[in-house]
Amino acid sequence: MLGSAAVAIDVGSWYRADRALQSTSDASALAAAQALPYDTAGASALASEYATKNGGGVDSVEFSDEVVANDTVVVTGTREAPGFFSKLFGVDSVEVHARAAARSGTLSEARWAAPFGVDEQHEMLQCEPLPCFGEDTTLELDKVGPGAFRIVNIDGSHGGTGPPILADWIENGFDGYMPLGWYYSDPGAKFNSSQVRAALDASIGRELLFPVYRNTRGGGSNFEYEVVGWAGFLLTGWDVHGSKDSRLHGQFTQIIWEGIATDSGDAPDFGARAVSLVE
Repeated sequence: MLGSAAVAIDVGSWYRADRALQSTSDASALAAAQALPYDTAGASALASEYATKNGGGVDSVEFSDEVVANDTVVVTGTREAPGFFSKLFGVDSVEVHARAAARSGTLSEARWAAPFGVDEQHEMLQCEPLPCFGEDTTLELDKVGPGAFRIVNIDGSHGGTGPPILADWIENGFDGYMPLGWYYSDPGAKFNSSQVRAALDASIGRELLFPVYRNTRGGGSNFEYEVVGWAGFLLTGWDVHGSKDSRLHGQFTQIIWEGIATDSGDAPDFGARAVSLVE
């Protein structure tokens, strides 16, 4: 009975060590994926740094091509798990192993988006292979159609959205998953409302996620934007003058965001990506 109890204690200890190493490997892979697919050296450093701070054990960091080149990182690790009662039988320790893979991908659906649409032809979205990150720029809120001022009904609704809701979307993001596709414009220059202005003030210095549109169609209350992706934008200021000469000031940023990664290599990349563990 004592022998059985001793074995159970050691096996339980080894199982916990195995789970701890797996957790470290998972977290290291997710940390590394945040630098992909642009910077494999940085990804390796992130994986090693995270593992070192959480008990170590990472043996290798490798990269593979799931959808595009170097979009997936594979972390493998080993640790020695000491025995206690097993030493009586000549077993000082056992070796536990773990493997974790994580992928970085452009977003097919995004959560917590803000309602201002960005034209795909914006000059800062023309850099190759990525947008011009970290450079001061402006997003014009000028008219793009009858009654349309680049405010997108990101919840998929048709018609006007009240300023309190728009303000909440700006300050907190839309609490729902927004897929790619066509979205109706919110009619009117509602960025003039006190609620929206207050939300813009509260968002200065924060990164927001804006939908990027390629085409428009329709007119009036049926005006629509074709959303083809999302871009991170660090808001540094805003300037509103009625329905003319209104703009947001800031910088496009490379950003990891909550959402679902696309499985298509043809999706445009504006610097906003999701990371997740894969099999």
